[in-house]
Amino acid sequence: MAADHSHAHDTDDGAVHVHIAPTRFYWGIFGALVCLTIATVKVSYYDFGSANILIALLIATVKASLVAAFFMHLRYDKLFNTVAFLAAFLFLGIFILLTNDDVLVRAHDHGYAQKMNLESGQQAPGGEPATSATADDVAGEGHEGAPSGSAGHGEKKE
Repeated sequence: MAADHSHAHDTDDGAVHVHIAPTRFYWGIFGALVCLTIATVKVSYYDFGSANILIALLIATVKASLVAAFFMHLRYDKLFNTVAFLAAFLFLGIFILLTNDDVLVRAHDHGYAQKMNLESGQQAPGGEPATSATADDVAGEGHEGAPSGSAGHGEKKE
């Protein structure tokens, strides 16, 4: 009785399967990785303004994709693993964008930022109060160190 092996390649038997590729192919991938590493170093000597991080991430993504696709055999694996790999890069991009948005907002003065003296690096005198609740404390002092708008112990405010 002969077993039908026509669909054997569709099932996962748990065994390690060797993906035979010519050694020359792997040396080509290695050469591409070396060239991309040299490109990363060369690009770091030039100022592209705000595109510096984008260029560095693009080169790093290409290098990581080459390593994952060929040296880690992702190209020969199931589609689910490729989707999971690409989803990781998608979420990494989202996290970087959210972090970048937070960092860029910090650079603008919205009235609640701490004022700094650029020459000394110290906090500048006369900044805004921390909250609106402490605004009266800064505006003026009443008797016995109490803020001018507040009532004393047991006194009614008129």
